[in-house]
Amino acid sequence: MNKDGGQGEGGSSVPDEEWERFLRESVDGTPDAPREPSARARVVTRRLQESPGQPEGWRSYSPARPKRRKGWYAVGLLVVLALLAVAVAPDRVTGWFGGGDGGAGEPLAAESERPTGAPPGEPALRPTREEPFRGSPAARWANGTAGITVPPAKATGWMSTAQVKVALDRTGDFLAASSLDPAVLRGERPARAIALINPRQQDVKNFLSTAFRTPDEKNDPLMLFSRYDGKHVRPAGDDIRTRGRVSYTEGKDGALRVSTDVTYVYPFVRAEGGDEVARTIVRREVVLDWNDPAKVITEPGTFSLVSYSVDITNGGCGPATGLLSPRFGPGRPAGAGEGPELDPYDRSISMTDRMRNAGDEECGTATRS
Repeated sequence: MNKDGGQGEGGSSVPDEEWERFLRESVDGTPDAPREPSARARVVTRRLQESPGQPEGWRSYSPARPKRRKGWYAVGLLVVLALLAVAVAPDRVTGWFGGGDGGAGEPLAAESERPTGAPPGEPALRPTREEPFRGSPAARWANGTAGITVPPAKATGWMSTAQVKVALDRTGDFLAASSLDPAVLRGERPARAIALINPRQQDVKNFLSTAFRTPDEKNDPLMLFSRYDGKHVRPAGDDIRTRGRVSYTEGKDGALRVSTDVTYVYPFVRAEGGDEVARTIVRREVVLDWNDPAKVITEPGTFSLVSYSVDITNGGCGPATGLLSPRFGPGRPAGAGEGPELDPYDRSISMTDRMRNAGDEECGTATRS
């Protein structure tokens, strides 16, 4: 999935004739009558409200104290002055050395497995329109689908190696169409993404119908799709930073079960203008099955949803609107913070454990943005 930023244009990366051939080759003999899939879609919503600027728990930058050395008074004075400048105006000093990303350094290597811990703390530098990921771990992340690791294809379940490759490509198409497509982000219906979901799943069909018509906590389009409130915000540039991975195994009835776990970082500015940048962080875990059409009733080229969950930081804390509505300003929004503190960049904790730790609280407190 070596795509990047302009994900909203173009169709699938797999030719239609290849996909049709893949389906024709998949059905042999006269198996038992296929059945309709029953989605076990478990919709779980936990929204973490961050405090833009310097959220509670954000690590501040404290330079080390220099050692005294005899005979080096002039150098020592310069060091003291430099450290004082860092303490008073870290943004300006960072720019002296070309570290506009807040000292982020080189881009991170691809994530091939679950990390063992959270990313280290970053200097508490405010994001800008020119550098909207400044002061966050996302400054070292890749843009768009380039930040999502996809493993090599190999024969699994009912699929050959070539068929698995096609399914993984189509899964990548869904991730791009649901969470990175500029038109979908602006609030348009995610038609390309929905077209990849098996329409035979009646409960999922009902969910989608309700979610876009009258969203509520149980039927919220943000569970699967990223959409912002254009009346209040607009993107701060074209980049969407991502970090995550795709994995697969054999599922029920020999299905190819694909698990996706991706964190998306969206920078926004106010719709009416201004230079202040607020970041919204969305982590989604979506599990899906590419079913054997000899065993499960499915439409060609579609997958069945198994489960999906979402964790949203600074996307709005309150009744579901179906849109991301980030807050701006240095103060903590009213009503936030009743839940536990969580680091939205920590990918070492599974979504299941994160939801368990959050308990029944609707809104927690993000330790950084």
